[in-house]
Amino acid sequence: MRRVVFNQKGGVGKTSIACNLAAISASQGLRTLLVDLDVQGNTSYYMGNEQPLNLQYAQDRDDDIDGTIADLFKQTMKFFKLDDRRSSAFIHETPFEDLFLMPSSPALKLMERELESRYKIYKLRDALDRLDDEFDRVYIDTPPCLNFYSRSALIAANSVLIPFDCDSFSRQALYSLRNNILEIREDHNPDLEIEGIVVNQFNPQARLPVELLDEMKREGLPILETTLPSSVKMKESHQRQTPLIYFAGAHKLTQQYVSLFNEIETQECVGDFPPASWESGVPIH
Repeated sequence: MRRVVFNQKGGVGKTSIACNLAAISASQGLRTLLVDLDVQGNTSYYMGNEQPLNLQYAQDRDDDIDGTIADLFKQTMKFFKLDDRRSSAFIHETPFEDLFLMPSSPALKLMERELESRYKIYKLRDALDRLDDEFDRVYIDTPPCLNFYSRSALIAANSVLIPFDCDSFSRQALYSLRNNILEIREDHNPDLEIEGIVVNQFNPQARLPVELLDEMKREGLPILETTLPSSVKMKESHQRQTPLIYFAGAHKLTQQYVSLFNEIETQECVGDFPPASWESGVPIH
């Protein structure tokens, strides 16, 4: 199972959700791969793999290979076929048992235009296909925009989780997000399923997020039952470079993540956005 965590809006918790679900997966004995496609490298940092974040570094080492996701894409532009050995060469162990990382690199930014012009959009899927026997679960963190890398992730994945932070702007972003997912499914990945919308930073004591969530449920949007509250514990977890399940296993936020993991593991996909409410780009009230 390959899950991509994607939203075109930044600041909705993509990295936190991808990393913590992957960590819970690994903690339950599933060999889990975490793929970091965001040039910012926050997932890689969270997992203890700190890449330099400046483009000058990427330019200086243009011909070097140090085992990042950028190097995997770089190899696809060579004249030999990417084989199983080369696919696994870009995977790193993390400090956590059964959790592995394909780290990001600042070189991703330099390579994007050439990869797109040479139509390498299926190469991530091909690489992950070769790793199917090695991993039980794959989680893919994406950049907060629809670009070559996020498209590659949606093409490579079985399902997509959509983080949502109970904000009107985030709700508006769902309209174009839905259309982009459906277009990629129609053109490139007919098996891609919308696994559901993950409500993040939810405060049940505040009127606005409760009303917003109720409206979205009435519209029939594919919202997962488990919501994730705001907590300073997440920021502490980031600082310590330790996912919540290892950092504060008994904490309320951690237990909500465990509940979310169990929900997506045991249910059928929630389904698509209802066409009646989304065809015009304006929700029904």
